[in-house]
Amino acid sequence: MTLRSLGVVVLCQRAAVLRVTCRDMSAAANPQTQSDFLRGKPHRKHPGVTNLKTLRLPQELQIAAQSVIQRAEVAELSERVRKLTNFLWSRKRLIEDVALRKRAVNLEKELWGKAMLTGPDVDEDLLNDRIRKKVLSELRRTTYHWTPLKYDEELGVVYMAARLAGGYAAVKRALHEIKKRDPSFAPQSLLDFGSGLGTVAWASHSYWGDSLKEMVCVDSSGSMNNLAERLLKGDDEGAAPHIKHVYFRQFLPVSPKVQFDLVVSAFTLSELPGVKDREDAVFTLWRKTSSYLVLVENGTKEGHQMLMEARDALLKKQEKTVHDPRPASVFAPCPHELTCPKLTSQTAVPCNFLQFYQPLLLPGHHQSQTEKFSFLVLSRSRPAAAAEGVDWARLIAPVLRRTRHVHCRMCCPDGQLQHVVVTARKHSRDVYRCARSSDWGDQLPLIPNAQEDVSDSE
Repeated sequence: MTLRSLGVVVLCQRAAVLRVTCRDMSAAANPQTQSDFLRGKPHRKHPGVTNLKTLRLPQELQIAAQSVIQRAEVAELSERVRKLTNFLWSRKRLIEDVALRKRAVNLEKELWGKAMLTGPDVDEDLLNDRIRKKVLSELRRTTYHWTPLKYDEELGVVYMAARLAGGYAAVKRALHEIKKRDPSFAPQSLLDFGSGLGTVAWASHSYWGDSLKEMVCVDSSGSMNNLAERLLKGDDEGAAPHIKHVYFRQFLPVSPKVQFDLVVSAFTLSELPGVKDREDAVFTLWRKTSSYLVLVENGTKEGHQMLMEARDALLKKQEKTVHDPRPASVFAPCPHELTCPKLTSQTAVPCNFLQFYQPLLLPGHHQSQTEKFSFLVLSRSRPAAAAEGVDWARLIAPVLRRTRHVHCRMCCPDGQLQHVVVTARKHSRDVYRCARSSDWGDQLPLIPNAQEDVSDSE
């Protein structure tokens, strides 16, 4: 071997040693980057992956829903489905009296200021009456007029055609957080508040059908309860229900001592008129929770803010009468219990997630669709199995995969939003491959440093 070739070999060996040393130093500096977090699983199925593939309704539910729709023969069903979907998505909260009075006072001051600029020689009584009428007119024009939805049999069928598949997809994705991160959890009882079409019972049964012995579905609408029961029986009154031990009620169980292993409320907080009503409902549901409380709403600013109201109430406020002293802790999706950083940012945007699903087979609904939703899971205690990964960052936007690097926007355990560029050199090969295999809504075994934060323009 010549001296020149020997020198090349020596340089290559030194470079290899240097790469190994740097990788070891990086792993030592950030223990979350070491491969032990994989627990023997491949990178594409690492413990932080909670996303699901395109979801389909259970076949029995699909057939029953189509049978109900055919029998109902609702006129202009497609158009009514479109209008109801838009109405539910754009629905806002009822504006509180305090906020309304504050707006009225500010508007009145503004109008008086403009009137004084025109000149002091004005009949004050006449001007006061004119300003008052203008304030009332402006408030009527700009204030959202919240109205409750009353579901009769026909509107229930329209709602089913519009929301059955999407609602099922959102609930199943939210429940998957518990199934994935707490595999030992085997609930025996379930309470569904605002059960509607019974999608929570179907989604829960798909995960814990072997252990669930009692499922109580509570909805104030008798028509919706009847429709949900028809779906359970395959639209055949004489048939046995596909899921056993499901009981329909119009009111919650009165006794505060009656608790359920799993309590769910999906798309129901938006049906309650005021913040006090929502807070009372959340505390009532929490009193009936022995393990997990799951709340799901539309992935809009309104839906997200209602969930944050519920989160703050249970974490920060104290009930007058405490029947179960175990405190609430956030299980998902937040990796912390601090104020939501999305609410405090300059442009408040909702924290939401996506789930693809196959809609009901109706005219014009054949391709897979996307359900955008927000959810919150609270637990009475953190089991050892569920605690693993609780301090991992949550991906809050689509992952941008580029050559040899991945852009990740995350909500971190310190309560901050960060945009991190993940590379194999900086974060280890295992974390990099996990990042490439992850997507919006998953967790990453990564605790970024403040120096890693980059701007969106970069």
